Amino acid sequence: CLLSRGLGDVYKRQLLYGRTLMANYDYYRIFYYVAQYQSFTKAAEMLRNNQPNITRYINNLESELGCKLFIRSNRGVKLTPEGENLFEHVAIAQEHLRLGESELQKEKELNSGLITLGVSENALRIFLLDHLERFHEQYPHVRLRITNHTTPEALESLKNDLCDFSVVTTPIDLPHLLQVSVLDHFEDILICGKKYKELSLKHHSLDEFKDTPFVSLTSQTGTRNFYNQYFLDNGVSFHPDIEVSTTDQIIPLIIHNLGIAFYPRKLAQPYLDKGEVYEIPLFQSLPHRKVCLVKDPNKSQSIASSKLIESLTHR
Repeated sequence: CLLSRGLGDVYKRQLLYGRTLMANYDYYRIFYYVAQYQSFTKAAEMLRNNQPNITRYINNLESELGCKLFIRSNRGVKLTPEGENLFEHVAIAQEHLRLGESELQKEKELNSGLITLGVSENALRIFLLDHLERFHEQYPHVRLRITNHTTPEALESLKNDLCDFSVVTTPIDLPHLLQVSVLDHFEDILICGKKYKELSLKHHSLDEFKDTPFVSLTSQTGTRNFYNQYFLDNGVSFHPDIEVSTTDQIIPLIIHNLGIAFYPRKLAQPYLDKGEVYEIPLFQSLPHRKVCLVKDPNKSQSIASSKLIESLTHR
């Protein structure tokens, strides 16, 4: 055997490890079991094989490596020094494979996993929270990492591979190659506080609000772009007096009579029911908006992520 001719320990390990990479994995798996149980018969039982096959595989492996790996006796088998050297590497590899198989099985059963979502605020509150609650109840061991973005930021995060998929609201300036699935529809309404309550008593045109202060999201959001276009389509320019960065900042400002604002009906309903805000009817109908799931069709999704996508898109 070449390994017994005075080669240094480091070179022996490198040589054996290099050769293991070229050999058939099944041989090393069988070698591992024979070494573990110090018996061809026991290894054959554990592998659900027969002893002649196990013996043949070990003989082939020894022939390929050019050295003996086991000392045979009536009491069983024992590793040679070269066999012990090889076993150190094979045992590590086998353990890593076992752990990998275990993790994969957990993911298949959704007992583990991580899903990273890029989500716009309105999509989260209008649609996603209820569905995430049900998903988490069913698969409590799947971790969720939710990053809150504007719609443009969420799509940019997806394009840069920083999340598995995004859930956002229209309008969407879709980056190249991304795929969209519509999850839900919703409508916005115009609301006011008690100071402007008289506006809720009749229908209005947009040009009647030239002297009424508006509260709106900033220009970096899809919602602001939506209303800029809505006003332009109706021959009026939109210049909010107060800008905020998140939708949930709007309601307190409306309740405290700092202006009027567009707001999703579903989110405004509890405040409407309590008489804290009022709906202002409009002659110019507001287009319905959509909650959409956006993903990269060329990106492979994890088992957990695929399951969540399935639960969102096939209700």
